[in-house]
Amino acid sequence: MPLNIRNERVNQLAEELATKMHVNKTEAVLLALQGELRRYDEKLPLAARLKPLQAQIAALPDNDVVLDKAFFDELSGGY
Repeated sequence: MPLNIRNERVNQLAEELATKMHVNKTEAVLLALQGELRRYDEKLPLAARLKPLQAQIAALPDNDVVLDKAFFDELSGGY
């Protein structure tokens, strides 16, 4: 079934993308839709994106350094 774009703004955006990609409007719309669907399918929930970072932090050695005022004063040169 054919797609008829009746929204002028959508038509302008399709024309702009087609011009930049050096394709016709139909191909530009197809590529844009495929790209959005791929990004949507590849999007991971925040918890899944954070899991590798959490594992990396958990693997760091515990050096028993006390993070108190004296520690930060020493880092800043005693100021």
